[in-house]
Amino acid sequence: MGVDKEAGLIHLETSVSDTQALYITCKLQNCSEGNKGKPFPGYIDPNSLVVQDEYVFVQVTTGGRTIYYVSSQRDVFTPMKLPKYTLPKDLHVISTDEKRVVAAVQEWNQNDTFNLYVSESGGVYYTLALENVMSSMGPEGNVMIDLYEVAGIKGMFLANKKQESQVKTYITYNKGRDWRLLQAPHVDLRGNSIHCMLPYCSLHLHLHVSANPYTSGNIASKESAPGIIMASGSIGAELSSSNVSMYITSDAGNTWRQIFDEEYSVLYLDQGGALVAIRHTPLPIRHLWLSFDEGRLWNKYSFTSSPLFVDGVLGEPGEETLIMTIFGHVSHRSEWQLVKIDFRSIFNRRCTDGDYQTWHLQNQGETCLMGVKRIYRKLKSVARCVMGKTHSVTVISEPCDCTESDFECDYGYERRSDGKCSPAFWFLPSSMWRSCTTVSSFLNSTGYRKVVSNNCTGGVVDLYTARRQPCPRQAPRGLHLVTSDGTLTATVNSNVTFMVFLEEGSGSRTTIMLDFGNGNTIIISTVEDGIRHVYRSVGIYRVAATARNDLGAETVLLYLHVTCPLEHIHLSAPFVAVKSKEVNLTAVLWPSQVGTVTYIWWLGNNSEPVITLDGSVAFTFSREGINVVTVQVSAGNIILQDRKTIAVHEYFKSHLLAFSSNLDEHNPDVAEWRLDVSRVIRNSMVQATGMDREQLLVTVLPGLPTTAEFFLLPDKQVTEGKPEKTTQHLDELSEMVLGALNQNLVQFTLRPGVQITVYAAHLSAVPLVDTSEKHSGSAMLMLLSGVVLGLAVFVIYKFKR
Repeated sequence: MGVDKEAGLIHLETSVSDTQALYITCKLQNCSEGNKGKPFPGYIDPNSLVVQDEYVFVQVTTGGRTIYYVSSQRDVFTPMKLPKYTLPKDLHVISTDEKRVVAAVQEWNQNDTFNLYVSESGGVYYTLALENVMSSMGPEGNVMIDLYEVAGIKGMFLANKKQESQVKTYITYNKGRDWRLLQAPHVDLRGNSIHCMLPYCSLHLHLHVSANPYTSGNIASKESAPGIIMASGSIGAELSSSNVSMYITSDAGNTWRQIFDEEYSVLYLDQGGALVAIRHTPLPIRHLWLSFDEGRLWNKYSFTSSPLFVDGVLGEPGEETLIMTIFGHVSHRSEWQLVKIDFRSIFNRRCTDGDYQTWHLQNQGETCLMGVKRIYRKLKSVARCVMGKTHSVTVISEPCDCTESDFECDYGYERRSDGKCSPAFWFLPSSMWRSCTTVSSFLNSTGYRKVVSNNCTGGVVDLYTARRQPCPRQAPRGLHLVTSDGTLTATVNSNVTFMVFLEEGSGSRTTIMLDFGNGNTIIISTVEDGIRHVYRSVGIYRVAATARNDLGAETVLLYLHVTCPLEHIHLSAPFVAVKSKEVNLTAVLWPSQVGTVTYIWWLGNNSEPVITLDGSVAFTFSREGINVVTVQVSAGNIILQDRKTIAVHEYFKSHLLAFSSNLDEHNPDVAEWRLDVSRVIRNSMVQATGMDREQLLVTVLPGLPTTAEFFLLPDKQVTEGKPEKTTQHLDELSEMVLGALNQNLVQFTLRPGVQITVYAAHLSAVPLVDTSEKHSGSAMLMLLSGVVLGLAVFVIYKFKR
């Protein structure tokens, strides 16, 4: 409450695509488009929004690297500063209690473990708290970290750490500043001595909490029962899944007692005044165990006359309850049986002041924890009375003098073996002057910072606390220029937001000039919200940011690719090509200017493509026959392709065809229509002339008015491959076809009532191309001229449309 600026504000992550989402906010009562806020200026990764207490977390992945951002008190987002070479693969926010973030980070060289990092109050700067904490996959594929925050005692955690292939349980009382192993019990359940000496032998606990409300997990603690922790575990050099027993502590982890030699489900009654345990077993049972003295003595009770397979245990709502429900089944085929147990008859009175005692929280004799001495009011172990709803945990705190143990290493510093903090090899203390870019003073770190929520006073506080000093005058350094979404591409006529960051430089004296690369320049002094700009033309723009003051200047460049979505491509290629003669192939784009484009060509029977930045290629076909040419055009994240079939022959003749004007009315100018009409024209010409179908090819050309071209191929059995006979044979075929065309013998029905007549075009740029050797040069020139004319007609038609 009170964190959001408006009451009733909700935080939403809305999906844009499989890889992009938006973080927006709006009022619950009115979440229309016009009332939505956008706290983060750009796209975020899907399923990355975390809103927890006063913090908001998002992540953005660009170029294979993920940047994690945090906002404290709903302020602007800032990248989370982990140690420089952490290079996280995964990050989970564990806790945000008491104005501090605890995060589990899986680093680049980890697989089944995570490192724990803790922040200052802003949630920005992180230092290492514990390495190699174990993790596992939950039943729904979620990551479960072996870290448990003890309820009722602030700053107390338990963690399972992997150490030389062994998993050991550690405990901290000061939010991860110091960790130690757990001292095992001195005697077992039967009173026999346990010889277990630290650090070679200790107590290890299973720390998984059940997500099922009807079954207890491996460990339990309650806010209303501080200091009492029950967990399953084992004693030895490492955590074991065999020989698991139940253990309890009444003094917050200083001493432990074994209470059962098997796993049990445990339930707190009357705010921890009584404990109920039920054996965790697949076998049917009919007994439960009840303790009134924090697990020292357990009484056995029967809750059913016939054994029951127990499926779960549920307490009535509220921790003060004295009623519980056990549900299960008598046999695997029976209905569920519910047994309600009311423990109120066991208690004959309400608790009075005489039933309580004081308890001092301590860690192996050290009573100053988190800077204070905490004294709790707890029920005596011999008292059998009902605390009820009116009971509340009473804590008396006495401040302590500050000592070195109240301070942790600051960001960029690491703890040495002697306990002192020293700068990491990658850290430059001067980099913390970055606040000088906006203010005139900065906090000069001593290498230490007080643990968040530590309430110590006096003592060595002045020695370890950062001191505010005036900012040194310095030239700009560490200038960064990025787009808000981290990409180097933008769409024409859309907003592009540039973010400029300056790590060092005298803020009041430094100005930043941003040149957008298209003739527009702006001078700015603050860039927290980014600078928006719209590019009206496609191209690659050289964007430059320059920070300058009287001590120097620094410039950083960004090359932005502004593109236009590619809508359509057309492969312009001859229908017939001459063997062993170069052919020009051209990819025509619509729109023609889309930005940086890559062309991928598959030519003939080649298995490897040719990749070019130019839309035209020249290729020579060495064999006669049908060849397929495919071109793919890649522009941004769009890939389109077109394909053409080219007939390759050593000799041929061609001529342009025209049609009666009514054909244009029915021409949709699409490739499929042209193929169908080409087939119909070919059939009509074969029928009118009686020539062999294999000697005639017809293709309808793109654009309006509708035109086509036919190609005559020699019969090799007649010509015997000789040029003279080939020329004569093609001349004879040409005269026959042109005669049929001139007599209007070539006609076809497009649809009922629409009769089309085919003519020989009088104005032909390719009059009877002769590919024989003595005319090959001029013939190829005329053929290429025809291709160019056809391409020009197509482009002009497209432009007019």
